[in-house]
Amino acid sequence: MADTTLQNPEPEEILELQKIRATFPDAVLNVNEFREDSRIMIRRERIVDVCRLLRDDPDLQYNFFSECLGVDYLDFREDYRFEVVYNLYSMPYKKNGTIHGTGRRLFLKVPVPEDDCVVPSVTGIYSGANFPEREIFDMFGIRFSGHPDLRRILMSEDWVGHPQRKDYPLGGERVQFPGGKVGPAVSEVPVQHPGESFTGPTGDRQGEIRRR
Repeated sequence: MADTTLQNPEPEEILELQKIRATFPDAVLNVNEFREDSRIMIRRERIVDVCRLLRDDPDLQYNFFSECLGVDYLDFREDYRFEVVYNLYSMPYKKNGTIHGTGRRLFLKVPVPEDDCVVPSVTGIYSGANFPEREIFDMFGIRFSGHPDLRRILMSEDWVGHPQRKDYPLGGERVQFPGGKVGPAVSEVPVQHPGESFTGPTGDRQGEIRRR
């Protein structure tokens, strides 16, 4: 009797992936589908070329840079530690009677080794990447080559280390509040801050309300 077992067909490559493979055959490292979103891992040397293709190709039109963010896998990955994840969107709009954009979203992921934490900046393609790349540099220590103004954006310029790395030591600075009261450091047992509690305002104002 012939084997009639049905084999699950390979999923059809999305158009974006087809275009990237055709234009830059060495660019794609991995592809993952999750909750109907496509995640394409790109060789970091090709990230600028791929972003330009996605933005300029008339069939794709990824015209909106939603965000980019850093991920620290620490000891979870064998060949790299960090990832930079790019969230791109093809925003539909109408111009001169013509509809542009497809309404599709795409995620690009770039692996970054710990001993060479450098990724080409995509600010030349998407100007909206300026501040997000600075935040990733500040929090994770990943440098973006070609960035027009790569410096810390959240922490002070003299801050030591990168606070969102998983091996960054926990701790904090005690904060001086009005009235000479001092709030706790992160590493200490949580206590109420002056003027508030875990359930709402306290102090003179709350007592005044109760007396009314």
